[in-house]
Amino acid sequence: MSSEEYQHPEDAETSPHSGLLGSEFVSYDAATQTATMRFTVRREMITHRGGVQGGLVAGYLDDVMGYAYVASTQGAQAPLNLEISMSLIRLIPEGPLIGKGRVVKGGRKVVILEGELFSEDGKLMARATSTAIPSGRPSATSTGMDLK
Repeated sequence: MSSEEYQHPEDAETSPHSGLLGSEFVSYDAATQTATMRFTVRREMITHRGGVQGGLVAGYLDDVMGYAYVASTQGAQAPLNLEISMSLIRLIPEGPLIGKGRVVKGGRKVVILEGELFSEDGKLMARATSTAIPSGRPSATSTGMDLK
């Protein structure tokens, strides 16, 4: 793989969940296989405790970890999660959120990913690891599940 940074195409097809999560691609560093994303946490994601509901936190982490793998394959593949383990460190409030996702192992049969979410001032909010299998990248016309 080239050491050049992956460039997210402006006209790339996005998943419907991207709008819900307020996902925005920031950058990809091929040397460390790390994707950076920015999210806008909407009021609808917040519980009465004042933070994002835990299952929705997993969605942010899944998005940034998955994007790291998609970028590492130059958009050809996406991970299909088998397991996600997550630690909620702080309540995540409404507003901006920074995600960092990294490919730990991008094998032919197993993909291992790590992700972290940070406040704008750099405080760690949540972290996760994922074990997945590589699959074709899904689109509006294909599930990406035609593995051979």
